[in-house]
Amino acid sequence: MNNREVVVLSVGGVRFVTWASTLQQFPESRLARMLNNDDQEFKLVNGEFFVDRDGTLFSYIMDFLRTLQVSLPTDFSDYQRLRREAEFYGLHPLADLLSQEHLLKPRMEILEVRFSFQEMQAFFRIFGSCSTTVETLAEKITVFTGQQSGQSWNSPFPSQKPLVPLPLERPSHHDVIFQCGTDYSAGDQFVARYVSIKPDNRKLINGTNVLGLLLDTLLKDGFRLISTRTVSSEEKVECYSFERMRRPACLAV
Repeated sequence: MNNREVVVLSVGGVRFVTWASTLQQFPESRLARMLNNDDQEFKLVNGEFFVDRDGTLFSYIMDFLRTLQVSLPTDFSDYQRLRREAEFYGLHPLADLLSQEHLLKPRMEILEVRFSFQEMQAFFRIFGSCSTTVETLAEKITVFTGQQSGQSWNSPFPSQKPLVPLPLERPSHHDVIFQCGTDYSAGDQFVARYVSIKPDNRKLINGTNVLGLLLDTLLKDGFRLISTRTVSSEEKVECYSFERMRRPACLAV
């Protein structure tokens, strides 16, 4: 059969249309031999190849033949059945990849935000199980500082004096620390720290406002709030825990 010819398969009653070349990706497979009428399991009926197997699982096999990658839904759980189907079709490279089930299953990504008040300042510490997520989040957060006259916690952003961006503290690849608010300096001078979180362009000094924007940013990024708790009532430390399902990288032949 010419590799550009269209082939129609009916797998358990589910119809698939593809190129012959797609089914010939692995010449030793039963699907490749089927095209030469070399496998009695496949019946040619009215121009369509019929095989009495699971049509839903065959859609994943077709996706593998087209992309040479294994990419499964987040809630997929039939690894053993799909591996059995791959073995039936003689697609041993796919069966080998499916045997690495632990690499294909989505992992839970955990992120924790700790928030505390001390006088006129608010302190934040973000810890995440995925260093890439923490790095991306750190790139969105900017802290600005400057000395202001007569500033207080709720004073509006001063436009008359320039602010200087400060680097965030990064104790490790998995956490980031920053703070906002005002700290008494000398006379009527205050050191003020403002926080901006992209794509929001505001510079916020109130810790509660910064916390609200940070939590909203995480929710929009696909995280789900799973718990809140007070870590230390004396030091007013609150902890917000989030989780997100994270897909593994596709395994490819």
